Amino acid sequence: MGQIKVTKAPIDGLYIIEPTVHGDSRGYFMETYNQKDMEEAGLTMTFVQDNESMSRKGVLRGLHYQKQYPQGKLVRVIEGEVFDVAVDLRKDSPTFGQWFGVVLSDENKKQFYISPGFAHGFLVLSDVARFCYKCTDFYHPGDEGGLAWNDPEIGIKWPELVGSYSGTADSTGYQLADGTLLNLSDKDKKWLGLKDSFVFE
Repeated sequence: MGQIKVTKAPIDGLYIIEPTVHGDSRGYFMETYNQKDMEEAGLTMTFVQDNESMSRKGVLRGLHYQKQYPQGKLVRVIEGEVFDVAVDLRKDSPTFGQWFGVVLSDENKKQFYISPGFAHGFLVLSDVARFCYKCTDFYHPGDEGGLAWNDPEIGIKWPELVGSYSGTADSTGYQLADGTLLNLSDKDKKWLGLKDSFVFE
């Protein structure tokens, strides 16, 4: 091994992965995924799909999950910076309803593996962020569920975000510290809190 450093998060099923970066005055090189290294670290999942998105500052995507076809996701940022969050929705988990977050950026080059059974989302902290992720299952239209990003029962501490909980997942009244308004899709404004959410048996 030696090409990656894998750190277990406080919630079982979440891992921070740091690749070895080889750099000099010309630039850098790194392996962004190596199946052998992952397996030696105990991560034996198989990926079937790669996705990429671009979002602007203040955009919050999530919290999303697939119900019948849950996906494991290996996520990273190739431009900019985001705060990435996973919430445990596994009914019998000792950490059910708890969250964990990590800053991912083109500078720190960290990756975050989120096992099936979690809701996932991120907040863009830079002017632009390009977000890439590998999935262990295909996306199935109509199978998506969601969780309110600001559910007080979960209590995610989104960095740089100021505002007060209004009783809904709407973005009204929320902004980043520099005044950038929080930007959610219409769909993400309508998700309910943990007590009304789908859970994984």
